[in-house]
Amino acid sequence: MPRTKDGGGFSGPLSVIAVVSIALGVLVMVMAVCILRGFQGEIASKVVGFGSHLTVSNFASSPAYQEEPIVLDSTLVERIQRVPGVRHIQYFATKGGMVKTADQIYGIMFRGLSADYDTTFFASNLVEGRLPVFSGASGFSGTSGETGTSTDVLVSSTIASRLRLKVGDKMRTYFWGGDTPRSRAFTVCGIYNTDLTEFDELYVVGDLRQVQRLNEWEANQVGGYEVLVDNFDRLDDIALNVERELPYDYSVQTIREANPALFAWLDLLNSNITLILVIMSLVCAVAIVSALLIMIFEKGRTIGLLKALGATNASVRRIFLIKASRLIAEGILIGDAVALALCVVQQQWQVVKLDAESYSMTHVPVDIDPMIFLLVSLGTLAACLLALLLPAAYISHITPAQAVKIEN
Repeated sequence: MPRTKDGGGFSGPLSVIAVVSIALGVLVMVMAVCILRGFQGEIASKVVGFGSHLTVSNFASSPAYQEEPIVLDSTLVERIQRVPGVRHIQYFATKGGMVKTADQIYGIMFRGLSADYDTTFFASNLVEGRLPVFSGASGFSGTSGETGTSTDVLVSSTIASRLRLKVGDKMRTYFWGGDTPRSRAFTVCGIYNTDLTEFDELYVVGDLRQVQRLNEWEANQVGGYEVLVDNFDRLDDIALNVERELPYDYSVQTIREANPALFAWLDLLNSNITLILVIMSLVCAVAIVSALLIMIFEKGRTIGLLKALGATNASVRRIFLIKASRLIAEGILIGDAVALALCVVQQQWQVVKLDAESYSMTHVPVDIDPMIFLLVSLGTLAACLLALLLPAAYISHITPAQAVKIEN
């Protein structure tokens, strides 16, 4: 039988197989975690883009088409801004309406934004035209009358396609206000697309002062505050601290509470990650255990000779564990390197595409987090080393006499 660098027999090829198996296992685990984390982050960022992390509203408000206003209070806003973890506070109001064209009627939610609203999300998803420009103040001062109220609106590509609207077109919209509907003529200044169907089919974005005029609110009345935080993982703690600063008739709602079904689905994806990690860790462990067992069987005479010369079981085991650890480390490094290369390629060039209607995004997202690579590598190393205890224990049962007999 041909000899190999690792000592001949089956141990050489089996060592290569073990390294390849571990590398593939690590590759699959890292890619699975990076993709699922990227998917969760992408969906969460889109939902937050429409509704922020926390929403402060009037306790009497209900999920209907008519909001109860709250009064902008500079003292309250300053107290909320001082809560640890709060990054930005902005103001909004929403109102239900219907867009009427020559041959269609379409229900929408008009989302009015303040002049200092963080429009980064809409800018990143803008596909045509420009963002609305809201001049003037955004709440504590300014007018709610005709002067300075923008008629620019941002519509989704879904709504634009269904109503055959283009940038620059006029959009006649009717709103409910008591017994008499009120009509407004808006100009489509831009078209956005987030691929999040339930939001793209509903929201039209415009000036907050339009809602103030329609509801006959004062200039310092808005539908609510939106609070952006700097750490999503601390969302519940920050919400609790914000709630302590609010009057009794105000309530705070997290984005998770506003979209429980969606976030429950995202959390369910974690069980898929766990299952993949467990299965691939077992594959890696079986591969390295098989390689070490064959190595021990092939080196039976050498083990017996070493023991005859005075070597202890612990010292012999150490030799084989060091060899196996080298194979594990080699497999982990190769797997990490290939996974990183694939993640970078996908992130930069978006090679793998998705059906936007089914997945709410056009490409496979990846989250390249060094902690993912580190934790997967350490977990694989720990699982493999733990699995090696069983074949390593077999060494203590090999005696010099048995080794010579097996060899003969």
